[in-house]
Amino acid sequence: MDLPAGVRSTTVDTGRLRTHYLEAGAPDASPLVLVHGNLSTARFFAHVLPDLAARHRVIAPDMRGFGDSARAPLDATRGLADWADDVHALLTALDVTAPPHLLGWSTGAAAVTRYAQDRPVASLVLVDPVSPYGFGGTRADGTPCHPDFAGSGGGIVNPEVVVRIAAGDASDESPFSPRNVLRGFYVAPGHREPPEREDMLVAEILKTATGDDNYPGDAVASAHWPGTAPGTRGIANAFSPRYCDWSTIVDLDPKPPVLWTHGALDLVVADGSPLELGTLGAAGHLPDWPGIEVFPPQQMVTQIRTVLDRYADAGGSVRVEVLPDSGHGPHLDATAGWLATVTGFLAGVAART
Repeated sequence: MDLPAGVRSTTVDTGRLRTHYLEAGAPDASPLVLVHGNLSTARFFAHVLPDLAARHRVIAPDMRGFGDSARAPLDATRGLADWADDVHALLTALDVTAPPHLLGWSTGAAAVTRYAQDRPVASLVLVDPVSPYGFGGTRADGTPCHPDFAGSGGGIVNPEVVVRIAAGDASDESPFSPRNVLRGFYVAPGHREPPEREDMLVAEILKTATGDDNYPGDAVASAHWPGTAPGTRGIANAFSPRYCDWSTIVDLDPKPPVLWTHGALDLVVADGSPLELGTLGAAGHLPDWPGIEVFPPQQMVTQIRTVLDRYADAGGSVRVEVLPDSGHGPHLDATAGWLATVTGFLAGVAART
């Protein structure tokens, strides 16, 4: 499937790794960086680049281990700092010196908030972000259910999904085929991308580097339910609460304006996500669940809202937009409304500076 008119595909060696990225807009326009999430690539944003490029130089990289960028290992003990540093290296290689607007989807949101902890940014757009306390194994206040963060990390990923990605499975023969994962979890129930576009998105998922260094990462045995705890490598460990904590944005000074957009029908990042083990245990789908007092379903949206409320109470500007008929990817299944929200927010930021 061809790229939209005006969208360019380029690869550059940044000094950290070989990075493939999509770009649109005037070179001297205000920079806007789009950071995709787990099991996706820059092509998931390609259709919105022309609209965003009306006012911005839009840059959308494939992050390490995904798409056409290098299959470099990811140090999970740094959370998403490898991704944040990769974005900075790319902007440096492209001679972008102005503080960028950063948009992060899902796992990418943890990366852009980490970027903001280390460097100036113009604004942050968080699209269905992973919880401030990572994915899996935390109580409502973000404290871990177990001291070793058991119930999160590389060991909780369904192994059949990994096997099918590694095998290049583009079929819809299994619930764990990437195509059915896309249909079931990336978008709202009943939404279907046009066939040619769906084929392209599935092909992009299949570019994912699998294994202990990338997706899902390694794991260690645990004495605590469900018997697995995070390792130190790979993406699923990087967004484990053991290493991922973007609640620290509350302490940023100065505080960039924040927009949080979220699909109301999101099944990935939700209060009681069906992908999270506390939810599965409570529903009787996993054996030996120790009960709600020990391992409750993670209240992900509540955790996001609480942290952003604290950000606002500390003087930050926060806008929240919940899209009622959208799933985990509002830029996919609610494109027009989502774009209007994002472009309106960015225009407002520009008007105040």
